[in-house]
Amino acid sequence: MSDVRVLVVDDQEPYRRAMSAVVEATEGFEVVGSATSGEESLTATATLLPDLVLMDVHLPGIDGIEATRRITADESGTVVFLLSTYDEDEVDAAGCGAATYIPKAAFGPDRLVTAWQEAAPPGS
Repeated sequence: MSDVRVLVVDDQEPYRRAMSAVVEATEGFEVVGSATSGEESLTATATLLPDLVLMDVHLPGIDGIEATRRITADESGTVVFLLSTYDEDEVDAAGCGAATYIPKAAFGPDRLVTAWQEAAPPGS
């Protein structure tokens, strides 16, 4: 089985680095790219074809909710996890196609693996 290819999307460099470090420290996952805006995430997803996108909710331009909606609408099979510093009840992610929401403070290797096992397409 090949590694899960991950695109990290966040407009703040410290969070991009932290999320990338978690992915790289998790066996079976690899970072294939990063983006700093919703628009960049759409281009990077189309170019890099990641299995998983870790998407910040609050981004400049197209926010993470709308970017997720567009990524999951193309039926490429890319899975999106939304992440934010906000509590889940403060984020209106209904209907955007995200597989799950993970508070950034709770994001770690165990949470990544568990969420992927629950959301991965069959055969992944």
